Amino acid sequence: MASKKEKEAKKHLTVVTEKSLKFFEKYINNPSPTGFEWQGQRLWLDYLKSYVDDTYIDNYGTAMGVINPDAKYKVVIEAHADEISWFVNYITKDGLIYVIRNGGSDHQIAPSKRVNIHTDKGMVKAVFGWPAIHTRSGEKEEAPTLKNIFLDCGATSQEEVEALGIHVGCVVTYEDEFMVLNDRYYVGRALDNRAGGFMIAEVARLLHENKKKLPFGLYIVNSVQEEIGLRGAEMIAHHIKPNVAIVTDVTHDTQTPMINKITQGDLACGKGPVLSYAPAVQINLNKLLMEVATSKEIPFQRQASSRYTGTDTDAFAYSNGGVPSALISLPLRYMHTTVEMIHKEDVDNVIRLIYEAVLKIEDGQDFRSFTK
Repeated sequence: MASKKEKEAKKHLTVVTEKSLKFFEKYINNPSPTGFEWQGQRLWLDYLKSYVDDTYIDNYGTAMGVINPDAKYKVVIEAHADEISWFVNYITKDGLIYVIRNGGSDHQIAPSKRVNIHTDKGMVKAVFGWPAIHTRSGEKEEAPTLKNIFLDCGATSQEEVEALGIHVGCVVTYEDEFMVLNDRYYVGRALDNRAGGFMIAEVARLLHENKKKLPFGLYIVNSVQEEIGLRGAEMIAHHIKPNVAIVTDVTHDTQTPMINKITQGDLACGKGPVLSYAPAVQINLNKLLMEVATSKEIPFQRQASSRYTGTDTDAFAYSNGGVPSALISLPLRYMHTTVEMIHKEDVDNVIRLIYEAVLKIEDGQDFRSFTK
């Protein structure tokens, strides 16, 4: 007799293929810092273009593919492409480099990390230095802060640093790469939120491979500059003027130490997509997502947000006189570190939920609760 665990395993439908996983790994390993996303956007659009009818890139680098571009009714599925990073801010006479944040970079994880400094001459390797434990003995421990973390690129003077092509304003990214952990988790930097870009591209792939004909225009959007204020989504929402928007981003798995479930909620990797309750989340579109998840036996979790979701959902919802918008989140451990973790089954299930929701939406559908 099959165990409960075996029965649950049989229910799961795998979506990600070996070919698409190779793209995902390449996409994650390619740096796309906020404001400098173009190389990642090129990779993403190259993968997507065979599944759509048209493509578009705006002035700041937001990329999208469109199915049925001439249709009047427009549905958006969206993620953001940018990753947190650092900016070179000050170079000392001794050749050490101080940085400021580009997005919500965590200063506490920086010491001893290897990085790439992006210059016009190419990548320059460096490390975040930190005093050895021996030299800190007997004194009060000093925690990493933006005032004391620094980069060492092996130079001994400011002139030598500048000769390498490094100047104030150069962007800095971690070099950690994608891996699969225990055949269960995808691990890497920038899964927030290039995992989202991957998942919406997979939705386009499924629509194409299953020969689904949509009665409306579908806009598969990978926005820039989310990490510094939802700016890419704000710009592209005004360009598209959509009728509906389904956004996907990551949210916190709260099962690891030092996270308070009372304030952060009770969410777990492996238990399915997370659907949010928030002012920006349109209630009837959200109900549609829940009905789809239930009817298709896609597990899902619930999350409440107080005033805003903190995702591109907010930008779409409050654009163009108000756009019915909803958020499908992917549970993630260790956000804004170089070892972000997402569950393989959650990735499959987010893709399935968006795909099935797109097929459920009707041309011209009105999501208002009442009209008079």
